[in-house]
Amino acid sequence: MEKVETLNTAFGDIIKQVIALSKSPAVVTEENVYQEADENILPFLDQMVKTLVLPGSCFYGRENLEELFAKAESGKSCLLLLEHYSNFDLSLFSYLLRKAGGRGEEMARSLIAIAGMKLNEDNPGVSAFASAYTRIVIYPSRSLEGMDSEKRKADTARSNAINRAAMKALLDHKTRGRLVLIFPAGTRYRPWDPSSKQGLREVDSYIKSFDYMCLVAINGVCLKVNEGDNMLDDPVAKDLVYISAGPPISCMEFRDRIRAEAEAASDGRDKKQAVVDAIMEQLEKMHEEGEKRKGNN
Repeated sequence: MEKVETLNTAFGDIIKQVIALSKSPAVVTEENVYQEADENILPFLDQMVKTLVLPGSCFYGRENLEELFAKAESGKSCLLLLEHYSNFDLSLFSYLLRKAGGRGEEMARSLIAIAGMKLNEDNPGVSAFASAYTRIVIYPSRSLEGMDSEKRKADTARSNAINRAAMKALLDHKTRGRLVLIFPAGTRYRPWDPSSKQGLREVDSYIKSFDYMCLVAINGVCLKVNEGDNMLDDPVAKDLVYISAGPPISCMEFRDRIRAEAEAASDGRDKKQAVVDAIMEQLEKMHEEGEKRKGNN
């Protein structure tokens, strides 16, 4: 049987260097939910991505992001909603955006990713890599699922404190020329679990509180999801990667339209979930278009 290279076996030396350099907090509290990018870590992520992306990998729709960025610079709150296939998605997005020219470097520096606290707390290597990018850390509601009543009670208090602090940090930064990045599925897509591609109902609250958004499709996976708990055991793979950014969309207009359609349908659908479902449907269409483009090259 052919030996499968994992993140740990393929880049073990880099992982050790990054852990040694990292200042990423191992425990998330309401005092450290906003975590600024560590510029010392980014070159290591770039080195790995450069090793894995095949020639011809590129960023489509840079002009759409530049239009969104101009709105952000004017004081509008701007959101990026990305597909999520691997723990390299943000790295691929950042790397290919910076290689795309134009204002790619500025836009990449402006990014603030909304990240679950698992990236900080589960593994020092994963935490170190995540620190290459500016993040606002949240306690995802799904993390409370499956807990016994006592632990759930204690963790609910903790989650409320962390998420209140995260929302305050978001409010402080979202109108300062930043692009806020969210994975609306909240988790990586797992082929054996179709529900992992369903958007989270909570994402509607972000759309409600932002002015504009761009949807971003990701075609190409350089880090596949393993079925265990250790993210460093994810198999690496070289691939042709296309990142495709759609045009800016008014969050209010999009949300009002989808909610009106859901109400007119009179089928009892939850309006918040309907909005997020519409986002995921559009992302899937963009993904299919990306696969066709990829197949033609």
